[in-house]
Amino acid sequence: MKSFQDLDSKIRKECNRRRLSPRTTKTYLFCIHRFLNWSKKDLRYISKKDVRLFLENLSRKNLSGNTMNVYHMALRFLFTQVLEKKMWIDIKYSKIPKKFPEVLSKEEVKRLIDVIKNPKHQLMICLLYSSGLRVSELINLKVRELELNKNYGYVRNGKGGKDRLITLSKNLIPALKKLIEKEKLDEKGYLFKSMRGRKYHPKTVQKIVKKASQNAKIKKEISPHTLRHSFATHLIENGYDITNVQALLGHKSPETTLIYTHIASPNLINTKSPLESL
Repeated sequence: MKSFQDLDSKIRKECNRRRLSPRTTKTYLFCIHRFLNWSKKDLRYISKKDVRLFLENLSRKNLSGNTMNVYHMALRFLFTQVLEKKMWIDIKYSKIPKKFPEVLSKEEVKRLIDVIKNPKHQLMICLLYSSGLRVSELINLKVRELELNKNYGYVRNGKGGKDRLITLSKNLIPALKKLIEKEKLDEKGYLFKSMRGRKYHPKTVQKIVKKASQNAKIKKEISPHTLRHSFATHLIENGYDITNVQALLGHKSPETTLIYTHIASPNLINTKSPLESL
């Protein structure tokens, strides 16, 4: 069998080609190493049975459904993508308990925004919510990626290495133009820069949201990503189609976006109780 170093190099190269995140790459490597150490076989002689036995062995250890799925995906990636072997592991995914993400009401979003006194910080949080951005997308947003006169912009190289179109609220256009003019921002530079002229760190945005949540007396456990969940939920409540919301969020599958239909207020999406028709 080739050394782990050779195999690791091949795995990293394929992960990079597919633009998987460093965290995903590291996780896949860990899972694959554990499997190879368990099997003690040359890759040429590993069969479906070995993979199945390994997963069954993990299952007996009462690992969570999510962990089981990660191992499953890592091994499938190894054989089908890295080694280019036709080894379809026909195992049903372990069920992951459905847990709805925390979402703010529109009134809570307004309270959160209103208590932020720093204009730039307030604009950042407004943009997170109004465009459904991830924190990483917000801090990496560049001036040239905004079409301010057309109320849209682009996220470049987002999650999974994808580009996507984002909507810009008309209410934010004057503030965005003012920021660019006041700070004399270069088109190729970042939209939001710290006092030291550097790109913001994700933890800074997290602290802004946490402090605002406390000041607004919001009792829910929220993070910057809560604003993205709220953006999607409120679009559904406003009658937007799942396909449109999926595109704005950059979701690969519509099933990922469907969760927001379960969170949206029944009154706002015109769902009547069957009792009313009795």
